[in-house]
Amino acid sequence: MSSLHPNQPAGDLPSAAFSPSSRAGEDAAAQPAAQLEAAQAGGQTARTGAAGEAEVPARYSRHVLFKPVGENGQRALGRARVAIVGLGALGTVLANHMVRAGVGFVRLIDRDFVEESNLQRQMLYDEEDARQAQPKASAAAAKLRLVNSLVGIEAHVADLNPLNAEELLTGVDLILDGTDNFSVRFLINDVSVKHGIPWLYGGAVASRGVSLAILPGETPCLRCLFGSAPAHGTADTCDTAGVIGPIIHMVASYQATEAMKILIGDMRHLNRRMQQWDLWYNHYTSVDVAGARKADCPACARHTFEYLNADIEGETIQTLCGRDSVQIHPVQAAEFSLEQWEQRLAPLGHVSRNKFLLRFRPSDEITLVLFPDGRVLVQGVTDPTAAKTLYSRYIGM
Repeated sequence: MSSLHPNQPAGDLPSAAFSPSSRAGEDAAAQPAAQLEAAQAGGQTARTGAAGEAEVPARYSRHVLFKPVGENGQRALGRARVAIVGLGALGTVLANHMVRAGVGFVRLIDRDFVEESNLQRQMLYDEEDARQAQPKASAAAAKLRLVNSLVGIEAHVADLNPLNAEELLTGVDLILDGTDNFSVRFLINDVSVKHGIPWLYGGAVASRGVSLAILPGETPCLRCLFGSAPAHGTADTCDTAGVIGPIIHMVASYQATEAMKILIGDMRHLNRRMQQWDLWYNHYTSVDVAGARKADCPACARHTFEYLNADIEGETIQTLCGRDSVQIHPVQAAEFSLEQWEQRLAPLGHVSRNKFLLRFRPSDEITLVLFPDGRVLVQGVTDPTAAKTLYSRYIGM
């Protein structure tokens, strides 16, 4: 789920076809293929395909009956690889659709953990996930592996940043946006343009939502449309304006449908317009944005990739809008032994730990959440200086 940009683009979109690249290596493709063969051996197949082609598992029979997908489209989905950034509200719906649709490989990326307030709209999680503070990526993966064992699911409990973005977002045919801030979206956009990987932008807050397919080299990229992230505090978030669950499903289901079109190569029916909704107030807008493509765009025209090549030190401290939290990520990679930190911090306040994270409460107002990669969330503050002071006091700079 994510905040919406306050600016509104306009224009026309090109109609040239776009073919998703096939970046799956032999090893990466082998797991879904082997699982597919196992399902076939167990009788879980639909009709026999063309000579020399594997049969389609019966679980996808309704896709096969739908002519725009059919057997060939379902096989294409089985060969496809996607990355989903953010496993909050939008991301859980996207992941659910991709896995149930039979996309062969799904990479899940999220830095956060499940809290009770998530359960109103983040459909893959339950109260036990919140009680245990399970990381969203691993909790989602566990649920989805029970849904479809034919899909290769890879979970990364990680903060997407300039150091790891290319590693996490390449080797796939499509990137799906389930994030909640524009800095991360612009980072996705840089990787997309640099490596020629299409992505689907989506956002939802209150009862409003937006979605757009971005095809490198054909459509305007995100920086063509918006230039830069909105100033802090100028865009609504779900923590400031609230959100209703149906708009989440509206936006993410639309993203998922356009994703399927791209992955099976049905570019003729891909909607190249920006879609905007307000479900509560009965508004719908379809904006033609091709005219927004800029000849001097930093990303798709000049290829400077300012977000991907950002000053890493400047990116290590980030205020999480609407969360009363500041994230501190060390410049140099670090490893935390959560067990050792539990022993160290226990005399100083209340400590709880699972295998993914440790929560330390030195007071009723402040919580520090430690992750094994060295990342720390300082909850209860919004001022980066105050967060650094607390980090330095308990962790050390």
